[in-house]
Amino acid sequence: MTETVRGRVPAAEEEDRFWALVEGAWATLGEEPAALRRALLTRDPAGDAENDLYAIDAWLNRFLERLSAATAELTAAELVALDRVVERKLYDIDRRDVHDVTDGSDDGFLYARGFIVALGRDYYETVQADPAYAVPDAELERMCYFFAHQHQDRFDAWPDTDSGISRETCSNPAGWA
Repeated sequence: MTETVRGRVPAAEEEDRFWALVEGAWATLGEEPAALRRALLTRDPAGDAENDLYAIDAWLNRFLERLSAATAELTAAELVALDRVVERKLYDIDRRDVHDVTDGSDDGFLYARGFIVALGRDYYETVQADPAYAVPDAELERMCYFFAHQHQDRFDAWPDTDSGISRETCSNPAGWA
């Protein structure tokens, strides 16, 4: 178990498993959403992303259905570990420079970060390195608490990630300094 002053952080294997599940869910949807995700990575970040957003938005519910199916048999501990990864990923991009691109209220910015996480590791890491690749008005609220809700539904308890952080907007002081 890895510990920091802020609490437990996801282990590398937990992060790898999370990203593999995300990529696996997308892969089951075929080439069209794969091409749309690539387009978000290769577009001119100064250009208009409205068409790209509209096109990928049509696939988000199907992606979440596939992710749900892929994780339906996980144990409580596995769901907590995945929720911890999501929480950390949302926290790490809880930054003013990312918000400046995505805009939105506190909840809207949280949901924008959910969209960034849901599009996979490559997109997440690209936005983390260069927030200009984020898409204004893109949101995916369900991703923000996806594994927490699965845990609640299956085990009748909200998961405790023991991370000492929050996924909520403006909770990462380094991101808003």
